[in-house]
Amino acid sequence: MATTLVTRTTPRLVGPSADWREAALVAPGDAHGRLFDACEALLAVESAGDSAGEAPSGKLLALSWNAERLKYLAASAERLRPLAADVILLTELDRGMARSGNRDTVGELAAALGMAHCFAVEFIELELGDSRERAWHAGIANREGLHGNAILSRWPIEAAGMVRLERDGFWFDGSRNGERRIGGRNAALARVAGITFCSVHLESHSDPEHRALQTTRLLDAVLDFAGADPIVIGGDFNTATVGHGQKGGLDAERLCNPVPFEPLFEIMAERGFAWEAANEMGVATQRTRPDGTPAPPFGRIDWLFVRGLDARDAATLAAVDAAGAAISDHEILSVTVERRR
Repeated sequence: MATTLVTRTTPRLVGPSADWREAALVAPGDAHGRLFDACEALLAVESAGDSAGEAPSGKLLALSWNAERLKYLAASAERLRPLAADVILLTELDRGMARSGNRDTVGELAAALGMAHCFAVEFIELELGDSRERAWHAGIANREGLHGNAILSRWPIEAAGMVRLERDGFWFDGSRNGERRIGGRNAALARVAGITFCSVHLESHSDPEHRALQTTRLLDAVLDFAGADPIVIGGDFNTATVGHGQKGGLDAERLCNPVPFEPLFEIMAERGFAWEAANEMGVATQRTRPDGTPAPPFGRIDWLFVRGLDARDAATLAAVDAAGAAISDHEILSVTVERRR
């Protein structure tokens, strides 16, 4: 497919009605494209919220985090607040999903932190989620069924957009974890302080070649949006070094150092992106949830990439609450970036 760069914005995305979602569940297998085009929440980017005054021209602190639905919203806000980030790149956020309390996790987190936000919907969730979530929340309905990626900013968002990486109905038939979804992987974009920030989630049911293809599509659109801007890209790249479900028998050393096994890094380098100073190299970014999953060995599957910026003080921060309990199955990435002089 041709990469789609979406720059139409709205102050509020609203999910389709429960009746619409119920009808989509029984639609024929070839209906995905029609359903996609009929859903306004997939065709624009939400950009809203209050921020501080004029952005600083010097260094900025950026975080990147797969917040795993933001199921632990209050604890997540408490974990993030003292970090005092300028920009937070977030993946796996819900709005109106039973598994996360049917809340507007994006808007509520942004308000709790006093930040503006943009939100790009990846999927209209037609059911309750994965097998665990379907069991835990059986009998509870989703209010909106939105799931996607976001960027929070302490400073004004000068422009917002979305990269639509695919729309082929990969998740529509329920053959992956039993999940039924309309949409496809995407990335949220925001220009803050003259820097383009990108929050992306590459496909989890993929292999290195597919992730490389998605990275090429991503960069084509990000560079179009950014123009001459410096760029920060962060997110869950799912760099497992193998295809989905093939990790058994691999050691932690390989999983934490996936660069030789994932061609997406070469593609990033060819386009002028660097990662070594922006990441705590060799450190895993996964952790076990309170339910005991996933199990080790863990790898570094979350990354930050920079172009036209100096990066320093990269860190991998524990995604835990005040009592030390996990609030996501992904750790938080932190980096300070500054324009090159």
